[in-house]
Amino acid sequence: MKAFVLVTMLAALAGCGVDGPPTPPKGGPAVPVTGVTVSGEVSAGVVGQL
Repeated sequence: MKAFVLVTMLAALAGCGVDGPPTPPKGGPAVPVTGVTVSGEVSAGVVGQL
């Protein structure tokens, strides 16, 4: 379970970092938006379980 939490946290951090500056230049709103929503839901779920 700890590994799952670490993976989700890393994924959320990576998603936030990637969705920062690179998002506007690339012009791909669909992918970042889904990444943010999924990361947010997963992190919220993990926090709720903790």
